Amino acid sequence: MVVNSVFLLKTFKAYVIIVSNRKGKEILKMQNGKLGVMLDCSRNAVMKPEQIKKFVDYISAFGYNMLELYTEDTLETVDEPYFGYMRGRYTAAEIKDIDEYCKSKGVELIPCIQTLAHLGCIFRWGDYEKIRDVNDILLIGEERTYAFIENIFTSLERNFTSRTVNIGMDEAHMVGLGKYLDKHGYRDRFGLLKEHLERVISIAKEHGFKPVMWSDMFFRLAAHGDYYGNVKGAAEFLKDKVPEGVGLTYWDYYHTEKRTYDQMNKEHKALDGDSWFAGGAWTWHGFAPFNAWTMKTMRPAMLSAKDHGVNNILITMWGDNGKECSFYSVLPSLYFIAETYRGETSLRKIKENFNEITGENFDAFMKLDLPNRINGNRDNFNPCKYMLYNDLLTGIYDVYVPAGTAAEYKKHAAAIKRAGKNSKFKYIFECLYRLCDLLAVKSELGKKIRAAYNSGDKEELRKLVAEIKKCEVKLDRFYPCFAEVWKRENKPFGFEVQDARLGGLKRRLITVRERLTEYLDGKADNIPELEETLLKHDELTLASDGVWTRIVSANNV
Repeated sequence: MVVNSVFLLKTFKAYVIIVSNRKGKEILKMQNGKLGVMLDCSRNAVMKPEQIKKFVDYISAFGYNMLELYTEDTLETVDEPYFGYMRGRYTAAEIKDIDEYCKSKGVELIPCIQTLAHLGCIFRWGDYEKIRDVNDILLIGEERTYAFIENIFTSLERNFTSRTVNIGMDEAHMVGLGKYLDKHGYRDRFGLLKEHLERVISIAKEHGFKPVMWSDMFFRLAAHGDYYGNVKGAAEFLKDKVPEGVGLTYWDYYHTEKRTYDQMNKEHKALDGDSWFAGGAWTWHGFAPFNAWTMKTMRPAMLSAKDHGVNNILITMWGDNGKECSFYSVLPSLYFIAETYRGETSLRKIKENFNEITGENFDAFMKLDLPNRINGNRDNFNPCKYMLYNDLLTGIYDVYVPAGTAAEYKKHAAAIKRAGKNSKFKYIFECLYRLCDLLAVKSELGKKIRAAYNSGDKEELRKLVAEIKKCEVKLDRFYPCFAEVWKRENKPFGFEVQDARLGGLKRRLITVRERLTEYLDGKADNIPELEETLLKHDELTLASDGVWTRIVSANNV
């Protein structure tokens, strides 16, 4: 890929150097800063080492020079046998091998861990329950807590070459308000957070690491819980509350206007001259990616980062609630982000260069967004997940299924199938084609059942019973395609959760079919769920509902 190096060197000064990618074309890489990707390996799907290497091939060719593996507990750790137990944790040998491969590609492998919150999976084991404050948060002040963190750093030092570490510390909203409160009484949470952070910094330093952390806990406490609100003056307020020796990372995947990023970057730079920015390539909201939404949010983010001289950029790829979405599905977003940060403004050139580097088609890859592009949705709503798991009888999401949805899914299925015909990632296209093919029947089926029941149209209900059977057949076609994506890309651990969800869906379809048949045959007087009045949820709830337990039932799961 030929670039205008003079323009870019003027724009970024000493940030970039020209190197040759795997196809012999010139690309740009950061020189004095970091441009990286973070892979979430903690939400049940632990990416296979050989797939991480393949992924590194792509991001290296795109000009990235850093990779973070987000491992809450999925990392073999000395003297902690239950840490990541039965979760597919990476062994020490696997990490060393990945590290060596990354170095060969000019990519720095950085550990990304948690040292305060987001450790919910470990607390099922008795030894760790002793150092649980509340929810998924460690108990500050307990020596066992710091022995545990010490063991993590001992393992990091042995297995990673990099001496930068992301220590997490985000979203510990209830810190100090559980077991800590019972033992010690109420403490000012700024002071409590600082005390813990100083201990973690000290441990990191002893092992030769320079830590960085997510900044939200300090900014939320300064702004009474709001991370992205009015943060003007936050740096001045926080300057004596954030310990020395830790870098701060401003994370934001949501905003579409540059001014929000500008204000936050300004405050972060005032507080920490070497602050980081973490954006997001949306892979964490169900089965399908959000490439268009990613580009809509990350373009102003990258422009702001450039304007404020932010040298360290991390693009997170989370896997919330089971990680159903392939990381490869956002390759267009990752290339777009890198090029935007480097100053490219022509989408046509970005597409052409992506196609040349990858051998894929940018526009074809964008078709992977289609399962969520229903009824004009262009934001981060995820209908393909809530319509898949929305129950046919209780139907708590039926109020958000517009007429014509099934027909739209039928068109999307055909479009995705065509788009993936010649792709090396045909298996991903096949999976989302099968999902849309299933939703072309299931998405409106619950509404139709309710309408026929409440109008007393038993003839129509009998027809809809046959449609449920079609859903079962199409679900049986989707399942092996989704399983194939997982089998290719991830370790087997964690797929038991998907088996429970999709197996539960199959059994529920059968149950609904049987109950409707009993009603039609006069063996049941009524179907109580269909006699309830459906209520709307607020828009924010809908946007955030990538969580299976919230979608599948209004009851405890």
